[in-house]
Amino acid sequence: MNQSMTTVGGMTFGIILPNKGAGAGPELVDAACTAAEQAGWRSAWVTDHLMVPQGPEADEYGIMLEALTTLAWAGGRHSSLVFGTSVISPAMRDAPMLAKELATIDVLLGGRLVVGVGVSDTGDLPEYSNMGKADRFTRRGAYVDETIRLWRHLWSGATEPFEGEFHQLTDFTFGPLPIQGAGLPVWAGGRSARALRRTAELADGYHAAQTGPHDLKKRLPQLHDALVVTGRPWPFISTRARVRFDKAPREVYSMSGSDEAIADEVAAFAAAGNDELILVFEGHDPETLSAEVMRFREEVVPLAAEKAGEAASA
Repeated sequence: MNQSMTTVGGMTFGIILPNKGAGAGPELVDAACTAAEQAGWRSAWVTDHLMVPQGPEADEYGIMLEALTTLAWAGGRHSSLVFGTSVISPAMRDAPMLAKELATIDVLLGGRLVVGVGVSDTGDLPEYSNMGKADRFTRRGAYVDETIRLWRHLWSGATEPFEGEFHQLTDFTFGPLPIQGAGLPVWAGGRSARALRRTAELADGYHAAQTGPHDLKKRLPQLHDALVVTGRPWPFISTRARVRFDKAPREVYSMSGSDEAIADEVAAFAAAGNDELILVFEGHDPETLSAEVMRFREEVVPLAAEKAGEAASA
């Protein structure tokens, strides 16, 4: 690990890039990456939606820089960060094309890519319909599982046929391979028992969202039990969490309030076994966003590190 990397109880940090909402554009994305680098964080992540319907969801996701294009652009400008998707929905796209796009990005970024995947929420059928993928919606979990297997097959350099429910490849070439090969990290996102099983069966990491440290701590024994069945190694654990300085909590989990209150949550994530905390900030201009990142680094992290140290020695 880079000795200058910021940690709390061994837990590293990442930032969710502002590729959505008001102000989304090159200046804001670049500022977020720069702030993360200056704060000593490990990674930067893009959110993925393609064409949400009109209505409440459009307030947050209606303006959206396409995830992979944004990731490739930002990754080419900021060489010290790992870049990833939080998360992409393969069933809303196409697995073979994603295999090519992701391999290309990993090559161009020199092996600094992590792919978070998910199955979308139950209310996302209109977006699937807009993308011409409504027929996949009820089978989206099976599609994601097959996608991961297909990616591993192609990224390994194998030339043998691939026989799946959705894809049958008999005569193909695939190159260039990712720098990380078939080991390009794939993280399974979600809060369901199936997401935990997917992690245990197929993925290299588990990526939680809308999840507090206490819920995460309760969830990980289920993952352990699933890994006992599959015999695979313990995965990398990450959580995406929103930071709301000096604000009341939302109905959906967020780290809210004073620096000390947020530090309590950060320390609790580290104690729960979270390997990386990936942060969403609410600033939608470069100056505000950068100031929020620096406040977190300079005020919250030292408090959280102290609390984590006290918990470890108790």
